[in-house]
Amino acid sequence: MFVKKDVDVIVVGAGPVGLALASELALAGVSVRVLERRHAPDPAARAQSVNVPTAEALDRRGLLPALERVQRETLGVSGFRFTGHFAGMSLDPGLVDWADPELAAHTAVEGARMIPQPRLEAVLTAHAERLGVTVLRGVEVTSLEDTGAGVLVGTDSGPVHAGWLVGCDGGHSTVRRLAGIPFPGTDPEITGYQAVVDIADPEKLADGWSWSPHGAYRYGPQPGRVVTVEFDGGPADRSAPVTLADVQSSLRRVSGTDVTLTALRAAPTRWTDNTRQASAYRSGRVFLAGDAAHVHPPFGGQGLNLGVGDAVNLGWKLAAVVSGRSPEALLDTYDAERRPVGAWVLDWTRAQTGVLRGDPKSGALRGVLADLLATRDGTTYAVKQIAGVTQRLPLPGSHPWIGRHVPDVPLGNGTRLADHAHEGGFLLLDRTPGAVFGPPAEGRARVVRDDGAGVLGALVRPDGVVAWATDTPDARGLEEALSRWAGRVA
Repeated sequence: MFVKKDVDVIVVGAGPVGLALASELALAGVSVRVLERRHAPDPAARAQSVNVPTAEALDRRGLLPALERVQRETLGVSGFRFTGHFAGMSLDPGLVDWADPELAAHTAVEGARMIPQPRLEAVLTAHAERLGVTVLRGVEVTSLEDTGAGVLVGTDSGPVHAGWLVGCDGGHSTVRRLAGIPFPGTDPEITGYQAVVDIADPEKLADGWSWSPHGAYRYGPQPGRVVTVEFDGGPADRSAPVTLADVQSSLRRVSGTDVTLTALRAAPTRWTDNTRQASAYRSGRVFLAGDAAHVHPPFGGQGLNLGVGDAVNLGWKLAAVVSGRSPEALLDTYDAERRPVGAWVLDWTRAQTGVLRGDPKSGALRGVLADLLATRDGTTYAVKQIAGVTQRLPLPGSHPWIGRHVPDVPLGNGTRLADHAHEGGFLLLDRTPGAVFGPPAEGRARVVRDDGAGVLGALVRPDGVVAWATDTPDARGLEEALSRWAGRVA
């Protein structure tokens, strides 16, 4: 069945994941329309930070100055080494081996990690607008039909015809439900609240994370930010509005104090440890990304980072297929590459739920982990996992860069390799005498010449993953990598 397309790709959901994906598509010349059921951006206080791959993905699109400005305004400082926590146990930056090669290779975005989700969404909205992305708010998807040649999307504002559809519409994804994709996982044990509040008597709360027989809470690091965790089997109605009284009651129970909250300064959120992963990230011409593909407790803001990783992985691949540069089989690598990363994050957060419980066995386990995390090796391990610098995709090739996000690469002309990625597409770093790697990449990658020391050649995908690298002037394997990933000459 052939139906004339209104647009190449429809993205459902205008949160950070949907906006990041739409921007990647638009940057590659694909026509894209974003449908969002909300009439305005969600102001709720959710993730408070981003990991290294997320910050570097935005850096490659020229957004690092905007993110650094947000961090300065959020913390009041520019220099800040983010470590995070595991199950409420804060990780001491003084114990981290910052000279560890995996950490030391990714320092350019250190000033752009503490980014509250609403501020990140504002940065991405402006970025999408500059690229000409159309975002239609107040539009709800009601039906979809995959015709094999395209997708017919029914909305409460009328039908839209597209070549492809991506659901970035959250844990209760309408797209996932209409596509019939199962969402298996584990049920919640926790009711959690996160809010930014005014407190009449803040001296009654301890800074950082604290535990009690009734649960746990965190106060800070931003002024007025509180998080509570109660093991009560999960909320009866997670979607009910969160009131000041809800947050205060929970905080009083878990802190064992009569602390008084006087006002909400940002929209609060209610959350659980419901943990699920879609059985498939693709069904025909329909894809899932972000919380539509996986949900878990928000420890460390991992859901936001996981979703942005989905978006930048899928964006260039879908654009390559839409443009005809690559065969449709390229799209199969989206699920193959992102599913294992998602499964790891789900287990990382499940482990924290087990450690946070208030029972004696979990308390004993927490004590053992606290001892391990008080060591240099233990803290460094946890910080590397949270930062995302250990992620590696199973790509062919033996060079240690292959499959990893490209490290910081300063160039002899004063720029960085990331500065040459603002327009998207593939980058080929060529440091060989005589530029021997450049000719095979003609028309498929932007060649960046440099006379500096280090890796002689590297092919970097638009999502920042290194597809090929070498320490010798031998181009063996380059053409194979270009053909596999970059496709035909544009």
